[in-house]
Amino acid sequence: MSRLHTPVVSEATGHAAQLFTAIKGAIGKVPNAYVTLGGNSPIALETALNMDAALRKSSLSAQEVEVVKLAVSQDAQCDYCLAAHTLAGRKSGLSGEAMLAVRHGSSSGDVRLDALAAFVHTVATTRGEVPAEVVAAVRQAGYSDAQIVDALLAIAAITFTNLFNRVNATPLDFPAAP
Repeated sequence: MSRLHTPVVSEATGHAAQLFTAIKGAIGKVPNAYVTLGGNSPIALETALNMDAALRKSSLSAQEVEVVKLAVSQDAQCDYCLAAHTLAGRKSGLSGEAMLAVRHGSSSGDVRLDALAAFVHTVATTRGEVPAEVVAAVRQAGYSDAQIVDALLAIAAITFTNLFNRVNATPLDFPAAP
């Protein structure tokens, strides 16, 4: 059960109603996280959606964005985001085995994605300056500086929704991640 006020989507008004209508039109439903987030702060929901729209235009592929989101969500232990991004990862073409591997820091069979996941895990779980060898390793795997910056944007985007869902204890409306 949500800890924060969760409105009824059909009763939403103003900016929240506009956002909910657009989300429902795009994906067929308004996920629980978006209902509670937008019902309490339409600007926060709009910002989260805008960050995701920016990521779709970024230098990262859809699979790479999902690798980032899965790795960070695993580190944050956010069950809601793990469920949502396991579904999104499948849609991007990632196998179940690959998603589990990048979440847990083991080999997925794709050296490039594994290097991205290792970079992300380090950034998400450490404090202070990221070691030069960690940056060098992701570059050596073929990632450009633009892709490194876009990975940081993806980390920022998923960190916000991880925090929100952990505070809210958002009920799953996607199949639970393995």
